[in-house]
Amino acid sequence: MFVILTYDVGEKRVNRVRKIVKKYLTWTQNSVFEGDITESKLHKCLSEINRNTVRSEDSVYIYRVQNSNNIKKDIIGVEKNYDELFL
Repeated sequence: MFVILTYDVGEKRVNRVRKIVKKYLTWTQNSVFEGDITESKLHKCLSEINRNTVRSEDSVYIYRVQNSNNIKKDIIGVEKNYDELFL
């Protein structure tokens, strides 16, 4: 399945959460990741996120697309792929 994951977490936890999600999805923008992932890997990712966030303060949104052929992405401006910024 194709997933778009966004988060808004406390400043102390943001780098930790980014590193977790980056293991599973492509970093496309600040606090936004996307990509194809299996249900089991998504469950593992969310489990790691859950251990590193505070439910009363942080938010994580997961948009699941069962058929990636049904998604159209338009970009206004520069297309960013943060994964390419780091070696």
